[in-house]
Amino acid sequence: MRKIIAATFVSLDGVMQAPGGPEEDPAGGFKFGGWTFHYWDDAMGAVMGETFSKPYALLLGRKTYDIFAAHWPHQKDDPIAESFNAVTKYVATHRPDSLSWQNSQPLGPDVVATLRKLKTEDGPDLLLQGSSDLIQTLLAHDLIDEISLLIFPLVLGKGKRLFGEGTMPAAFKLTRSQTSSTGVIMASYERSGEIKTGSFAQEQPSDAEVERRKDLK
Repeated sequence: MRKIIAATFVSLDGVMQAPGGPEEDPAGGFKFGGWTFHYWDDAMGAVMGETFSKPYALLLGRKTYDIFAAHWPHQKDDPIAESFNAVTKYVATHRPDSLSWQNSQPLGPDVVATLRKLKTEDGPDLLLQGSSDLIQTLLAHDLIDEISLLIFPLVLGKGKRLFGEGTMPAAFKLTRSQTSSTGVIMASYERSGEIKTGSFAQEQPSDAEVERRKDLK
């Protein structure tokens, strides 16, 4: 069985758009591209290095694929570039014939069905990078097994968000966490069943509480 692991940079208010630079994704008039740049430190580099040290295949939306394909094949003497170039890239795209980056494979017209099948097969885990549109599809169909977040200490106000309105409610458990010297929280979560609810309300509510509940109907 293979897992889908989403590795994402996110702001405190949940924005994941254009973390790497101004030209990465200015859609919607987004003005803060490159918002992660000044927070990077060795601890973050070590976490990212550990992520890419395990066997994996890349899972990418078309926009992120184009960004990666225009960058990583042209980097020399870079271990991440060597890794990205070598691994299989599974891509959600309506233009499969234009996948020019080596070892790229389209997911086909039914992305959800293809991913469900891939998850049942033997092979390395599927590492989702960025891909704000594709991640909404995965969240809506409960396909993500782990989420690895780098949470940056800033609020961006607007932009593409990690958890959209179509996200399926789900419970996760924290499996590891640490904080960088620049205040970035690096946390990993694994899927952990369904959401469990409870109540701190008194067994016998007060008259005021009874009246309050009537107003909610």
